[in-house]
Amino acid sequence: MTREVNTLAQTAPHFILGTAGHIDHGKSTLVQALTGTDPDRLAEEKRRGITIELGFARLELDDGTVLGVVDVPGHERFVRQMIAGATGIDLALLCIAADDGVMPQTAEHLAVLELLGIERVVIALTKTDLVDADWVELITEEVREYLASTPYANAPLVPVSARTGEGLADLRAELARAVQGLTRAHDATTPRLPIDRSFSIKGSGTVVTGTLWSGAITPGDELEALPGGPRARVRGVQTHGQAVERAEAGNRVAVNLGAVSTEDVRPGMLLTTPETLRPTDRFDAQVTYLGTEGDATPLATGTRMRIAHGTAEVLGRVLFMDGLAELASGSATFAQVRLDEPLPVSTGDRFVMRSLTPVQVVGGGIVLHPHPRRRTTLREGEQALLDALLAGDVEAACDAAFAQQKTPVTAAEVARAASISEDAAARRLEDRHAAGALARLSTEPDAYYTTRGLLQKHTSALENELLRFHAEQPTAPGLSKRALLDRLPTRLTEACFEALVQDALGAGQVMIDDGLIAHPKAGAGARKLEEQAAAALISLLADAGSTPPSVDDLITQAGVEASAARRALSALEKAGRIHRVSPSLVFGTAAYTALEDAAVAFLHTYARATAAELRDALGVSRKYAIPLLEHFDAQGVTRRVGDERELGPKRT
Repeated sequence: MTREVNTLAQTAPHFILGTAGHIDHGKSTLVQALTGTDPDRLAEEKRRGITIELGFARLELDDGTVLGVVDVPGHERFVRQMIAGATGIDLALLCIAADDGVMPQTAEHLAVLELLGIERVVIALTKTDLVDADWVELITEEVREYLASTPYANAPLVPVSARTGEGLADLRAELARAVQGLTRAHDATTPRLPIDRSFSIKGSGTVVTGTLWSGAITPGDELEALPGGPRARVRGVQTHGQAVERAEAGNRVAVNLGAVSTEDVRPGMLLTTPETLRPTDRFDAQVTYLGTEGDATPLATGTRMRIAHGTAEVLGRVLFMDGLAELASGSATFAQVRLDEPLPVSTGDRFVMRSLTPVQVVGGGIVLHPHPRRRTTLREGEQALLDALLAGDVEAACDAAFAQQKTPVTAAEVARAASISEDAAARRLEDRHAAGALARLSTEPDAYYTTRGLLQKHTSALENELLRFHAEQPTAPGLSKRALLDRLPTRLTEACFEALVQDALGAGQVMIDDGLIAHPKAGAGARKLEEQAAAALISLLADAGSTPPSVDDLITQAGVEASAARRALSALEKAGRIHRVSPSLVFGTAAYTALEDAAVAFLHTYARATAAELRDALGVSRKYAIPLLEHFDAQGVTRRVGDERELGPKRT
């Protein structure tokens, strides 16, 4: 791929024009007459005189608009390639030969355009040089009559001859009018490029091509091939054979990928930014069944189909919602499409359904939810969600998904449930909170939203479980958060539970002390018992001075419940009212301070001293001296040097 950057082409409006029509109706010849490029590139295409693979060309209109032209095969054996080519086009050029009229692939291609949501079509009545004016008029009426029952009844029709050039100027003018006010088929910020070709160029490596649905691709970007492909760095980008620094949606794009092979990235895959799209083996959709000409047999639920999406086609099963057994020709319904292989679909994507045998286009649809639960019976509210997604009503989709939640949820969780962006969900939830319709539990890093009724329900559950706990263990001050979470009747995530606890704490409905949660009223007895234990322990330690009993004996002498006494000791230690020098020995603060001062004073005088000398200086037995000195060492009051000690860094 060359690196001569074409900057002019990047500034003009770009759209994708796709051809359609029956075999030998002059699509490729017309493209060559309009663009000067022969889209048939294969030797076999030249030999047989038909298009087999997709062909590409660039058409610049008089107003500067640039159309990337995708020329598709017209033979019935290559409808799959036609669908791949129609992927991502913004408008279509339907070619109908004046000497032939509407033919089977004319009808099938029109069905594909309709199923893919292509709104604008220009009709080229080709090969007019082979017939007289009266015949052109007759065929024009025939075409109009056929189109009357389609969405393209009012599509402009231009008689042309690629051989003589007659009508080409008029056709270019109609194409220019057709793109006025046109919006692209796909519109998003994340790049998505369905791959229709993959090949290797000596000295450059692997190159893939496709129609860039959305976003932009620049050299240096990291892209991921889905499903199941590798990540690769973009080495270079071209549009219509010209290297560019930025390829935007609406262009035919060639991407040079580094460190991957053509086996790694294949036609049918989709390139996108890593971690932005998750392939799925099922999706909810609205499906439309067209049937086939002359066959009114309805479509049965569960029928296996070829599901064409982007440039991929996989087998799948179409299951209708809510017990619908079959779908009449010309009808639409909600369905879940279950795939044999995953596809990287997104909400709003179009797909085409083809029967297994004979292989014919029989319908298609719109992806509504890419990651639904596995079901065909809709829960309350799911119908409203699908209706909102079908209508493109983001706020209604957010509301419908939120209404199904049984616990407080974040904007990210609602976005996943509604298949909308997190930003859109956050805006809607915050608007409803500002209007007083929702409660918001502010936590880091995410806020949780819920209805006030649901908040009251969960808060009451917290209180009820705490009251039940206090009734079971009246002397316990509370229980851990994990224990309380496990006791709740509704399963909550730890983050959601924490948000509920913090909200209840702010409202005075629960209290937390030393990591334990308690009910403000029911925990009063345990707190009173702990206060009594603390008072008794402090009194005993004050009387004992520098020779306190062991912790176990201290608790026994205090005459209080052991667990309350140990909680009291922990609280007193945190408050600095006692000092624990070993697991079994504590001192009152006054006695401990006097002992530490005595050790420091002695070392100030003698610089160094043995344990026995310090024991005598402290005036205590070895039973107390050794734990005290080891504690002083740990605190930096003293430092051991061989069999002696000197002042440590804390007191030098």
